Amino acid sequence: MAMPDHTPDPQVVAASDAMIAGVPGVVRKGAQMPYVSINGNMYASVSQANVIGLRLGKADLAKFLEAFETTLFEGVPGHFMKEYGAVPHALLAQPDTLRAWFARSYAHASALKPKATKR
Repeated sequence: MAMPDHTPDPQVVAASDAMIAGVPGVVRKGAQMPYVSINGNMYASVSQANVIGLRLGKADLAKFLEAFETTLFEGVPGHFMKEYGAVPHALLAQPDTLRAWFARSYAHASALKPKATKR
């Protein structure tokens, strides 16, 4: 089943890019659904609903969900990702805070067991 054509919101992508820039060497991938990964493990992405999701460790995820009164990230409609928090749109206007949480996400993903890639 092919994914429907999706053009991400430029403001959300710009906020995502600014967040990513906080960790040297990280490069965004994907045009229609921007994401970042390390060692085959995705740890942040922009959904079809133009929401950024951050993959976090259990304790950090609980803190994130409570601190920002948000929910789990819905990567594609109807599919909630249990290790990801949805970044509330209000947080996009707080780049320093967003970068700090992205750095936690990067650190968590860096510690995960590498996955085999298809290439």
